[in-house]
Amino acid sequence: MQLSELGGSEGLEHNATLNRESLVALGAFSALTAGAVFLNAHSTREAVNGRWYKHLKKPPYQPPRQAFGPVWTALYGLIAVSGWRIWGSPAGAERSRALGLWFMQLGLNAAWSHLFFRKRQLKAAAVENWALLGSIAAYTAAASRVDRKAPWFMAPYLGWVSFANVLSTDIARRNA
Repeated sequence: MQLSELGGSEGLEHNATLNRESLVALGAFSALTAGAVFLNAHSTREAVNGRWYKHLKKPPYQPPRQAFGPVWTALYGLIAVSGWRIWGSPAGAERSRALGLWFMQLGLNAAWSHLFFRKRQLKAAAVENWALLGSIAAYTAAASRVDRKAPWFMAPYLGWVSFANVLSTDIARRNA
């Protein structure tokens, strides 16, 4: 795979061992993101097939269940690439801040599924989703100061979580 396929290599040229280190880093960001996927899947799988979830009052605009897997697969790939691009940028306070926010949004992402599906705390999950949305926005803003393209990889995620925020809040309201 060429770097140009992942949004170009601007900001990544400083690394003299770009190819080896960069591929290892991309693998690491992919593995970290896959960890969030695993945690989410573990919390979600039983719940969506169970009686509790089937009996929740959901709004008519909720996407079909089959849409979530493909959407999240694509989003998680974009999240990993965005973090990897920031890692490949020159070291400094802005990069460190952006990476910290990247890890924060990933942790909050995993926490939402746990709260909603495992703990069945709909209001807490809705509030947590607001924190997730804020962390994604903060990361995206910080990433824009480090790399021109990294924030664009987060745009679909930011949009989807904005919609998920409305959905989660509405489900919590309908099932108070």
